[in-house]
Amino acid sequence: MPPAPALPLLLFLATLATGAAAAAEVDALVSFKSALTVPPAAAPFFATWDAAAADPCGFAGVACGGAGRRVTGVSLPGLNVSAASVPFADLCAALPALATLSLPENSLAGGVGGVAACAALQELNLAFNGFDGAIPDLSPLAKLRKLNVSSNRFAGAFPWASLAAMPDLSVLALGDNPFLAPTVAFPPEVTRLTNLTVLYMSAARIGGAIPPEIGDLINLVDLELSDNNLTGEIPPEIAKLTNLTQLELYNNSLRGGLPAGFGKLTKLQYFDASQNRLTGTLAVLGSLKRLVSLQLFFNYFTGGVPPEFGDFKDLVNLSLYNNNLTGELPRSLGSWAKFNFIDVSTNALSGPIPPDMCKQGTMLKLLMLENNFSGGIPATYASCKTLVRIRVSKNNLSGNVPEGLWALPNVNVMDLAGNHFTGTIGDGIGNATALTNLLLAGNRFTGAIPPSIGNAASLETMDVSGNELSGEMPESIGRLSRLNSLNIEANGIGGAIPASLGSCSALSALNFSRNKLAGAIPAELGNLPRLNFLDVSGNELTGAVPASFAALKLSYLNLSDNRLTGPVPEALAISAYGDSFIGNPGLCATNGADFLRRCTPSSGSRSANAARLIVTCILAVTAVLLAVLGVTLYLRKRRRAEAEAAGALGPGGAKLFAKKGSWDIKSFRVLAFDEREIIEGVRDENLIGSGGSGNVYRVKLGSGAVVAVKHVTRARAAAAATAAATAAMLPAAKARRTASARCREFDSEVGTLSAIRHVNVVKLLCSITSEDGAASLLVYEHLPNGSLYSRLHGPEARKLGGLGWAERHDIAVGAARGLEYLHHGCDRPILHRDVKSSNILLDESFKPRLADFGLAKILSGSAAVDSSAGVVAGTLGYMAPEYAYTWKVTEKSDVYSFGVVLLELVTGRPAMVPAEECGGESRDLVDWVSRRLESRDKVMSLVDARVTEGWAREEAVRVLRVAVLCTSRTPSMRPSMRSVVQMLEDAAAAREEDAPPKLLEVKVI
Repeated sequence: MPPAPALPLLLFLATLATGAAAAAEVDALVSFKSALTVPPAAAPFFATWDAAAADPCGFAGVACGGAGRRVTGVSLPGLNVSAASVPFADLCAALPALATLSLPENSLAGGVGGVAACAALQELNLAFNGFDGAIPDLSPLAKLRKLNVSSNRFAGAFPWASLAAMPDLSVLALGDNPFLAPTVAFPPEVTRLTNLTVLYMSAARIGGAIPPEIGDLINLVDLELSDNNLTGEIPPEIAKLTNLTQLELYNNSLRGGLPAGFGKLTKLQYFDASQNRLTGTLAVLGSLKRLVSLQLFFNYFTGGVPPEFGDFKDLVNLSLYNNNLTGELPRSLGSWAKFNFIDVSTNALSGPIPPDMCKQGTMLKLLMLENNFSGGIPATYASCKTLVRIRVSKNNLSGNVPEGLWALPNVNVMDLAGNHFTGTIGDGIGNATALTNLLLAGNRFTGAIPPSIGNAASLETMDVSGNELSGEMPESIGRLSRLNSLNIEANGIGGAIPASLGSCSALSALNFSRNKLAGAIPAELGNLPRLNFLDVSGNELTGAVPASFAALKLSYLNLSDNRLTGPVPEALAISAYGDSFIGNPGLCATNGADFLRRCTPSSGSRSANAARLIVTCILAVTAVLLAVLGVTLYLRKRRRAEAEAAGALGPGGAKLFAKKGSWDIKSFRVLAFDEREIIEGVRDENLIGSGGSGNVYRVKLGSGAVVAVKHVTRARAAAAATAAATAAMLPAAKARRTASARCREFDSEVGTLSAIRHVNVVKLLCSITSEDGAASLLVYEHLPNGSLYSRLHGPEARKLGGLGWAERHDIAVGAARGLEYLHHGCDRPILHRDVKSSNILLDESFKPRLADFGLAKILSGSAAVDSSAGVVAGTLGYMAPEYAYTWKVTEKSDVYSFGVVLLELVTGRPAMVPAEECGGESRDLVDWVSRRLESRDKVMSLVDARVTEGWAREEAVRVLRVAVLCTSRTPSMRPSMRSVVQMLEDAAAAREEDAPPKLLEVKVI
């Protein structure tokens, strides 16, 4: 024991040491903060982080403990702070007592190697950031109890062996790291962590079967293994996990039935095994009385829904769609709790709809389409004002629809199509102010469309086709400013077409066919700027085809089988609309169209006839003189070109065109080069790409400028046509004739495309054609940043850096505007027919240009039906599903393909998702995404992990919603490109206005 006089000195020294340690910790935390970029919203949180403070224990988010008041915890959750790298090593060295480091839901990036130096850590939470690189060996963190590194961009193998050093680990969360190295088998180190209560390994690329040892983790409360490559059966040992409240196994390749002992999991509240290959019945689930949410869709379950489900007092969410279930639903299903969601679509269920699922007044969605349900819609749902979606189409339902159902204020989709409903459309429909889709096709509704329909201001799609409706169309329908598609086909509706429809400026599709409409077609329809589908065939319409129709950009027009008379506007009397006027003997053409009779000229005076004769003679003489002049100039040019072509092999390597001959250049822009400079640059060493239509060369001109030159050979076109015809079992001779016709049309088609002037369409500078017509060169502007595909998926994405979300959104909007121009801005619609990320090129500022548009059309003839051409229009993964059985390409096909591009931008994945990410079988991106849209959390997990900022991920979800609309299986449900442009611009409106983005639901339509 030291002498008494020494004690004050020791205390003084201890105080100095404590003060020095506290000062060092203050310095370390202030230095740590300086490495962060703090947004204005988080500034108040850091207001207490004062560099002059005596100790850091008063800092927000900082905890101190122990005798020396050392820092034991740093917690900065959800502040949206960002950093290119975090100085973990310095922080750990300065805070030796740090037990908790929690930095979730920020925008932090870089590696985390230094975190292993925090040897005292008991909790490490780095979730929902953008950390990348390898996760280091975590063995030094032997005291760790909670480890959460989920939702980052970590790559390489997870250090599974490190887990052996953490026997007290209770929480292990490493899911949503799509770049981790895949495992062939379930990591055995995990099943040895017997103290685990939470195991979250969803979307962590785990392979193999779930091992029987999973049953050793008897303390588990939450087990999540979704979105992996798991195979085999669910092991019976899982029944040992009697403390489980949540079990997530969706989107794997699990097979077999639910284990016999599964019913022992009586504490289970949330169970999701959707999107697997599970079979058997659901009987074993009858004892799980605490279930809150049950999702088993996209499996192969058979049998009935257990009657015990009707007694589940906590069940609020039931998704069993796309199975093979039969029998009836329990009558009391959903009547106990605040039930909000049922989807049992696409099964073989029968019987009545349970009447009390909205008994608590909280139900949001009633989805029971594609079954054999019978009876009527229970009257109880007429007062369910919380409903936002009713879809009971394709059943055997009958009777009158409850009157109040029409007037529900929050319903946005009412789908009753394909049943046997009778009665009238209720007048209360005018109160359905949120209704966007009214789908009543294929029923037995009678009476007239109520005038109150004009008050349903949000209506976008209305399909009442195939009913027994009568009366006249109400003028009030013209008040529906958002109406995009209107279909009344196959009814008995009479009277005139309302002129007020001309006010529905959003209309893109009108189908009035097979009714009793009479009178003239209103000229106001010609003022609809977005209209591209019009069918009024099979009516009793009279009068002329309105001259205003000449301004429409229609991809489909059908006026057949009416009583129309007079001349057809010249813009419509073209071969593209050759079948549009059948059954109207009174129609004629003034431009000589061979599918219409020639209009008879009015008889004129003798002097008028003489004047016409004189003009004809003058024109004939002029034509002869011009022909002679043209031949003379051609011969002179040929002799000069032959002399110039003598030096066919120039320095620097072999040229592609080594024979003598002349070339014809057609310029579409002001050129600073001639054909010789281009031809000499088409060399093997300048080849930068190759495709079905020809090779592409990068040619540097003498001025230093660079252009892209595509070499299109007629032989290649003919060979492609013949091969495709053979594959399609068409006669080869027919294919040769088709190819010959295409070659003759090449120049005129290029002339059409050369007239396109749009900032988001690649510029065609000129075409250069050989004398014998065997080859053509198309000279385009050169885009230095390559294609969108290469920037998203190619090596350039890793070598040169990927695309941030702001750039991705700008590319989406720009490409959409270019495609909108092709569909709606040209004299005649141009269908791209091969929209894909590799055909979207990026300039030096990453502004997009559509490329190769129309080329498939040039080589394939008709833009509407491809069966005659024998050439497949599109690329695997991008082709609309209806193309497989119709061989028809419309503007909606382009919209579908563009939707796939949007999915690529949002998810960062290619149009065909590799087999290793899909359990051994590759899937197209649309299918891959559609299997992950059942909840908000799962939708967020679809967003590319490289998009880390919170605002950007929210905006990406908004774009994802647009993509889902574009890739709808039903073409008529897809929006027009004009609508797509508007929706994409709206998606960024919150960013521009600095307002919090509205959370959107994403669901397959």
